Amino acid sequence: MEIWKAVIVGIVQGLAEFLPISSSGHIVLAQYLLGIREVGASHQPDLAFEIILHLGTLVSVLLFFRKSLWMLVQSLYTKDMVAERKKILFLALATVPAVIAALLFKDFFDAAPGNPILVSGLLIVTGLVLFVPRFVKSGSKEVGVKGAVAMGVGQAFAILPGISRSGSTIAAGLVSGVKAEKAAEFSFLMSIPAIAGGFVLTMKDKIEHTGSVSEAFAACFNTPYLAGALAAAIVGLLAIYLVMGAVKKGRLEYFSYYCFVAGITGMVYFSMN
Repeated sequence: MEIWKAVIVGIVQGLAEFLPISSSGHIVLAQYLLGIREVGASHQPDLAFEIILHLGTLVSVLLFFRKSLWMLVQSLYTKDMVAERKKILFLALATVPAVIAALLFKDFFDAAPGNPILVSGLLIVTGLVLFVPRFVKSGSKEVGVKGAVAMGVGQAFAILPGISRSGSTIAAGLVSGVKAEKAAEFSFLMSIPAIAGGFVLTMKDKIEHTGSVSEAFAACFNTPYLAGALAAAIVGLLAIYLVMGAVKKGRLEYFSYYCFVAGITGMVYFSMN
C-alpha cells in the first residue's frame, strides 16, 4: 500500500472515529474510492491496517483523557476513590453488549463492509440517530448502570460500518439521562477496551496465519500502516476537542446533515458503479 493512501485513510479515521459520522463506514468507503478494497463479501480486506489506524486514535484518547485515566488507575489502590472504581466497572459493563453481538452475529458483521450501498445507507441511519437527543430533555446524571448498558447497546450497533460509535453511544447516554459532557467522555473511554480487544484478536489471527510473532508484528507495523496511524492520532486529537465543544453546546445534530449528504451520495455513486 502506498504511504499517501495510508495517510489519507488515517486522516479519515482520525476525523470519523470521534466526529459522530462513523469511522468504520468512512474507512470502508474511502478504501473503495482509493482502490484498496474491492466490492463484494468475497474480498478479504487487511483488517490489520484498520486496527493499526484504530491504535492511532487510541493514542488520541489516552492523551486527551490522561488525567481521567490516571485517576482510574489511582482508584485501584486508593480506598477513598469509590466513584472512579465504579466507573471502571461501568466501562466493563458497557463492553458486554458489543462482545455478545460480535459473537452472535459475526458472519453478518463480517459481510456488511462488502456492500458499500448498505454502508452508505447506514450513514443515513446515523444521521437520524444524531437527531434523537434534540427531542430529549438534557440530563444531569453521572453514568450509572442504566447509562452504561444503554451506551453499550449503542456500541454494539456501531459494529456495523456506517453506524457511528461515538454518535450512537453519546445519543444513548443522553436519552438515558446522562449529562452531555459525561456521556461524551464515557463514550470515548469506552473505545479503549474496544480497540485494545480488537488489536489482540487481530494479532492472534496474524500469528496463527504467519506462524510467527515477529512476522505478525512486521505485517502490522510496517511504514505505510504507521504513517496512517500517526495521521489518525494527530487528526483524532483535534476531532475530540471539536466533538466535546459540540456536545457541550448541544449541537450534536449538526453532524447529521453531513451524514445525510454522505449517505445519499454514496448510495447514488455505488449504485452507478
